[in-house]
Amino acid sequence: MKANTIYRPLTAAPFRHSASYRETEPCQMLRPYVRCFWSGEEKGDGGGTAGTSEIVVPDTCVDIIYRIDRTDNTVIARFNGINDRSFYAHHARQTGHETEVFAIRFYAWSAYVFSEDSFSGTVNGNYDVRERFGWLDRELRTRLVWPGTLTDKIQFTEKLLMKKLNTGRHNETVDGAICGILSHYGTLGIARLSGESFVSGRHLERLFQEYIGMSPKKLSNLVRYQFLWNDIVRQRYFDMQDAVYRYGFTDEAHLMREFKRYHTMNIREARKAAFQFLPEQPIPVPPGKVE
Repeated sequence: MKANTIYRPLTAAPFRHSASYRETEPCQMLRPYVRCFWSGEEKGDGGGTAGTSEIVVPDTCVDIIYRIDRTDNTVIARFNGINDRSFYAHHARQTGHETEVFAIRFYAWSAYVFSEDSFSGTVNGNYDVRERFGWLDRELRTRLVWPGTLTDKIQFTEKLLMKKLNTGRHNETVDGAICGILSHYGTLGIARLSGESFVSGRHLERLFQEYIGMSPKKLSNLVRYQFLWNDIVRQRYFDMQDAVYRYGFTDEAHLMREFKRYHTMNIREARKAAFQFLPEQPIPVPPGKVE
């Protein structure tokens, strides 16, 4: 798989960094496959079962999430398939318990290299990690219970993943099609995409369902949304007309509908929610620009 240098999918809160959620970049060899490692600490407040909720937007990634209860010394591990919609995740916290979270966030099209089964039917799903990543769980579950720093855990996990690269499930057709989707910002038509992949549209559809769990068209739409979301939060002033042209929307109304479809809120609301994690508020916006 070629290194990805143009695509960095974001969460709804890309500037968030705290004890409860922090991201760590993988080593250079794993960057085409792993978006990040993420971790955090959760503590019960002593007043019954407490919890928090947060919006999760489609980030074209899949996650393996370990929750280690340090009080009971137990581990729960789940695999979350790719999402095609936003939802609010509620994290319950048991009274008096300290829980550590350690997770691997793969690009949705690269996780199959490390898996043992098809991803067909996994869209918006949540599964026992052992169903598809039993080999990884056998090595990692016990190690995560041991005392050690986050750096130790990441380095151990990276060694496991890098070793698996030599025997993993690689598919050149899927990899080539993904490169086409990313290099065209999710705007490439499926007919042209299958033509450049030298396979029929039906065959490409079957491959995507097997290795990603989603059709090429739907994945392309999500990639386009993520490129748009990057522009919205990364640009000093977001120019909607420029985005309409760049990403192939019919007009501004079409862009706004598609964004709200995946984000559940409009652009102003989404920016405000994202920037709340910055120490300073975003700069004033001149007339005609989107805040």
